[in-house]
Parts: sequence; C-alpha cells; structure tokens
Amino acid sequence: MASTSGSSTSPSLFDGAQLRSLTLRNRTWLAPMCQYMIEAEDGVPTDWHLMHLGARAAGGFGLLVTEATAISPEGRISPLDAGLWNEDQVRAWSRIIGFCRAQGAAVAAQLSHAGRKASTWPVLPRYAARRGTIPEFASGWRTVGPTEDPYPGLDAPEAMTSADIQGVVDDFAVAARRARDAGFDALELHFAHGYLVHEFLSPLINTRTDEYGGSPEARRRLAREVAAAVREEWPSDLPIIVRISASDWIDGGWDVGQSVDLAHELAGVGVDCLHVSTGGAVAADIAVGSEYQVGFARTIRDATSMPVAAVGLIAEPRQAQEIIARGDADFVAVGRAALREPSWPLRAAHELDAREPQLYPGPYRRGAW
Repeated sequence: MASTSGSSTSPSLFDGAQLRSLTLRNRTWLAPMCQYMIEAEDGVPTDWHLMHLGARAAGGFGLLVTEATAISPEGRISPLDAGLWNEDQVRAWSRIIGFCRAQGAAVAAQLSHAGRKASTWPVLPRYAARRGTIPEFASGWRTVGPTEDPYPGLDAPEAMTSADIQGVVDDFAVAARRARDAGFDALELHFAHGYLVHEFLSPLINTRTDEYGGSPEARRRLAREVAAAVREEWPSDLPIIVRISASDWIDGGWDVGQSVDLAHELAGVGVDCLHVSTGGAVAADIAVGSEYQVGFARTIRDATSMPVAAVGLIAEPRQAQEIIARGDADFVAVGRAALREPSWPLRAAHELDAREPQLYPGPYRRGAW
C-alpha cells in the first residue's frame, strides 16, 4: 500500500503519501481530461495546458495527471491531442512541469494509444455536429486494433500484426524515456476506456487466436509487455500507475475478477498503483451515479497489495474523505468538479477542517477560506 504521513488515527484526504520515492502532499489527484486544444495538430502542449495544469497545481492538488498523451501520432484520440513522440513536445512539457512542481504538485504523464478509437472529431462545441472517424483528407488517419471489428459509429481499423504490436510496445518505452527527460514525476499508462490496450484485454473485442488472444493470459500479454518495457525505461525510484477499466458492464466482457488477475501481473513487472475506472470498450448500459465506480476500486484494493485511486462523479470533499476513511481507496481523482473549480482541494481543506495553509500560493493566502 501507499505509505502515509499525518497524525490522524483514521486516514485523511490530506495525509501525505509515498509512491516509491515520490512524496505527494495529499491524496487528491486531478483526473486526466482531454483538452483538445492543440490547434497546430503537432502534439506540442501550449499555454492552455500550462494554464489548465498550473491552476490546479496552485489550487492544491497532490498529483496532476495529464490528458491522454499519445505515444505516436497514430495513437491520438483526435488531431488536437497532446503527445510525447518528439523533442519539441519534451521541451514544452518540461516548462509546464517546472511551473506545477514549483507550486508543490507532482505531475504524471498519461501515456496512451487510442487504438480503434483514434482519429475522431474532438469533443468541443464547434464540432458538435461532427461525430465518428475523421477522414484522411481532413487530418485523419487509418486506425489499428486487435481485429478489424470497429467501435460502433467509427471506421473499421486494421488488424495489427505481431510486428505492429511490438512497434506499439517500443513506442510506449520511448515515450517513457521522453517523459523522464521532460521531468515528469510519475507515469500513468492508459489501459482503460476502450483504447488500444483495453481492446486487447476485453474478450468482447479481442477475438484473436495467436499469442495475443484466445485465452485470458494471452489477452493480458500486451498489457504486461507494455508495463514491463516502460519499467525498464522509467527511473526505478519513480512510480508507474496504470489506469484500467475494471468492467465492460456487459456479461461475458472484461470484469473485476479479470482486473484483479491483471493487477497481480502488473505488480509483478513493477507497477505501483492502479487508477480504477470502468467502461468504454463497447456500447453498454452503465449505471452512472455518485461513486458508481468506487466499489470496483475497493474490490481490487482488498484483493491485492496495490494502492488504488478511485474516480467517477466524486464531487464533494466529505464524499472524498469518506472514501479514504473507509479504506475504499488510497487516492481520490477529481475530474469534472475540477473543471468547474481549479482550487477544489483548498475548499476541501476548509470544509474538512484540515488546516492546510501551505496549500495556498503566497499571493493567494489573503483569500484563504
């Protein structure tokens, strides 16, 4: 489990935590959320990303997880996504990380390949009338997946060969090396939400009969290989987090039991923490509501020795504190609420009587709760 600091007899949202050598000032994470703001379509983060992440760093979050950051141009969800496949991106990320760390926050890069859900129109108001795959003549590209079966509403991908798969493993490893050079404090590997690695995990999608499909162990092979390759490139004293979808929400699909099996294997290759979400592989009837994913995090935490982060419509400070105090999760990731309120942890500290004046940047202490 993540080690803690603090004098409270029950765990607190504002206890510090340790993942390998990384010390987090509290248990609040900024959940990764795509911004779709790279107008140059070159994967280089901009002043928008500095503002978005920097405001949440100044707002008191312990760990900031970047939006899905593609390991290759073809791995982007949309042309407006961030990347880590060249040195221009490394330099841009380094500037952002430096600012956020100066505010006391740690920063994790979420490395991602979107698989058959790549090359889609950005989820922005100006594209509201456009859905589905972007054609190649309009900045799109051919997508790949475990098979040629498409995600509903998207173009069919090309089925990956063994060489293609090895190329993706290599791209994850090289992106990890670039993340190290940029100065990131942690990595989060995106194995959730129906993107490439989740596509290989889910029996609803992966119907291959080679070494990457056909059995549960074979379906988990890509996840193991990616995590192991990244661990080789990433500093041994810094943590690796993996975001998973714990359930496809459909009978016969990926489920929490298989997630526990995967967690044990990932721990064996050096993964330190799981960020537990659900869904995204196929269209499903998901019972969305307050804390609807927390039970999955608790199940995985109880079945493994690995710390977990819970996420999903966790909006109120007392709700987050109860999740930590009950032992449902070691960390709480805040997404949509943080879009509305960059300083969510500052309000949380006030409402929970945590007395954390050091969370405020010097110029903001006059405005403390």
